[in-house]
Amino acid sequence: MRINITSVFVDDQAKALAFYTDVLGFVKKNDVPMGPHRWLTVVSPEQPDGVELLLEPSEHPAAAPFKEALVADGIPFTSFAVDDVRAEFARLTAAGVRFVQEPVDMGPVTVATLDDTCGNLIQIATMNG
Repeated sequence: MRINITSVFVDDQAKALAFYTDVLGFVKKNDVPMGPHRWLTVVSPEQPDGVELLLEPSEHPAAAPFKEALVADGIPFTSFAVDDVRAEFARLTAAGVRFVQEPVDMGPVTVATLDDTCGNLIQIATMNG
């Protein structure tokens, strides 16, 4: 058994696609019309056949309160691995990304948390070697 797709609820799929590709650096894998929405996935350019991230519309009635509660408590919806959190923080800050937590060393990991502009907080993390 293995993970092949995970998802993040987004307020606007087009806006999310632009942020996750143009800003974060993922690449679009699938874009299939599904009624008023799309089956829209992105992948890491380093692993184009790896785990896909589904940019899933926040249409379910539970999605908005769930996302709002996480943001209010400062809890990231998910975490992405990066080689160097501080370098990514600098790159993304220069690109206009808003961070709610600057890089912090937490022993075996260094993390930072950003606003994905689509209703989520996303953590980036580097394992300290």
